[in-house]
Amino acid sequence: MTKGKTKWKVFLEVVSVLQAVSTFLFLGVTCSLLMFYLMFTSLWPIPTLYFVWQVVDWHTPERGGRKTTFVRNWRVWEHLRDFFPIKLVKTAELNPNKNYIVGIHPHGIMGFGAFTCFSTDSCGFKELFPGLRYNLLVLVGLFRLPLFREYPMLLGLLPVSKKSLTHLLTNRGKGNAAVIVIGGAAESLASAPGVNIVVMRKRKGFIRVALEFGADLVPAYAFGENELFKQVVFSEGSLGRRLQDLFKKIMGFAPCVFAGEHMGILPYRIPITTVVGSPISVPKHIKATEEEVDHFHKLYMEALSKLFHEHKVSCGLSENHELRII
Repeated sequence: MTKGKTKWKVFLEVVSVLQAVSTFLFLGVTCSLLMFYLMFTSLWPIPTLYFVWQVVDWHTPERGGRKTTFVRNWRVWEHLRDFFPIKLVKTAELNPNKNYIVGIHPHGIMGFGAFTCFSTDSCGFKELFPGLRYNLLVLVGLFRLPLFREYPMLLGLLPVSKKSLTHLLTNRGKGNAAVIVIGGAAESLASAPGVNIVVMRKRKGFIRVALEFGADLVPAYAFGENELFKQVVFSEGSLGRRLQDLFKKIMGFAPCVFAGEHMGILPYRIPITTVVGSPISVPKHIKATEEEVDHFHKLYMEALSKLFHEHKVSCGLSENHELRII
């Protein structure tokens, strides 16, 4: 993947990915520890004022945050994209006069495909889908970390909560795409090279929200996401898996035992192709029945499976690869 690139370009790509990995693994904890430490120094007014500000600003993430084009257009995201590389593929038109809930699969270890395609402007979403505003919704707990919370908000990341979705799908008119990693932390535990597992058979909350607000459903699949790291996948019921599940229940995310290249922290240079499927028309039913929820949940799973099988070969998988939905 480095053929034809200058050494300087390769260096910039590695640094960009290292920045993204370090942010994912360490920045939240570092910011929290820093603010806590400053409370016991002569600089204590700084964290004190910030904590007051955070309380006042507590609900801003669920009210649309404060996305800035400047941060989403940083050159670092282009180098991050080129490292793998990452490509966004359009298969159908999305009408800007409608709202959408886009389900992106799989989570992978760090979700590079979802982040790069839907949190930065480096992959051409605005050009492919003109008129649509897009936001990636992530773990609510990230927006409770002092200081760190400002960074994801500047990128347009929002908490994956009912209040946040309600704001996106009602208060901002039409032309909104709320992008959700449906499998979440549970799906990351199943991530491994050659494995295509998505966790969603019991995940119907996004279907209920789509019905409540009449938002069309759009499946998307990031081919190559699970190939970026090798992971120790503990079997169900094992001590390792029980500890992971306990941690996930308490903290909201799963601690994965993974390794890549270059001291194990960098992902492998595997192409990621994020394919956005055709929209599934959803009527507005404020009080949808369980039968309606199950019906559209089934339609979504069928559309996701169809999308996977139609594009798997062109995206680097063999014909015998299957999608397993659990």
